[in-house]
Amino acid sequence: SPDFLASDGEDVCILNTRRVEKLSVKSKQPVLTVNTPDACGALVVGFNAVWVASCSQQSVYRVDNKTGKIICKIHCGVADEAGEISLAVGDSAVWILSDSAGVLSRINPATNTVVARIAVLPNSYCAVYDYNGVWITNTNSNSVQRIDPKKNAVTATIPVGKAPRFVAAGENGVWTLNQSAGTVSHIDPALNEVVTEIDTKVPGTGGDITTGAGRIWVRAKYGRLLQTINPVTNIVETIYTPLAGSGAVRVTNHFIWVTAHDINTIWILKR
Repeated sequence: SPDFLASDGEDVCILNTRRVEKLSVKSKQPVLTVNTPDACGALVVGFNAVWVASCSQQSVYRVDNKTGKIICKIHCGVADEAGEISLAVGDSAVWILSDSAGVLSRINPATNTVVARIAVLPNSYCAVYDYNGVWITNTNSNSVQRIDPKKNAVTATIPVGKAPRFVAAGENGVWTLNQSAGTVSHIDPALNEVVTEIDTKVPGTGGDITTGAGRIWVRAKYGRLLQTINPVTNIVETIYTPLAGSGAVRVTNHFIWVTAHDINTIWILKR
């Protein structure tokens, strides 16, 4: 049941039925398998580790990404019990939305402890780091908040499309997948405002979004399996078919990895 992904150089770390696996194009079997209780959400790689949330434990596990050893378990809370969340790494920290009432927790990887709890809008679940900031989606408020990691405070609240959930950064912007609208909002981080809203025709739950290889990659459960957006023209360029299951997408050094957890499938595309 392969689902959420995190790129790790040439490899990926993947959530697969209550465990984390490291996969490589050079191996037909997982390079690493780590049992993590009720692992959930979009994991992230940083500080020589994989960071993965556990919904039942309301914690984040730190796993050595070379050996698979669980280094520690950090109790911090997890905002969405269903696990539709994403963690972020940046500014010497790991970030997780830890309470649906509106809390962004900052974990210091040097001490493996929560060192700040930042008040944000309620019903915020997904985070990404880039452009010297943490960006989070406020799903029920139809907005994105930018957090300054030097101040541990919100510095901008930006209206986007309806029901933004998953979020990506890079390739000239911050990008939200708006589940109710079926669109992608392109935020200019220099202006803290939306440049355009792109009709990707993928309304509904689930889905995923990432950047890399000069494109924005949108994975969807409904409408379209996978599509790319040109970040300069803001136009959908390539649509991959047929529609197949729900899952995630991430870009590594030479490949694009796509999952479908409900049909137990992984596709690997060359960049």
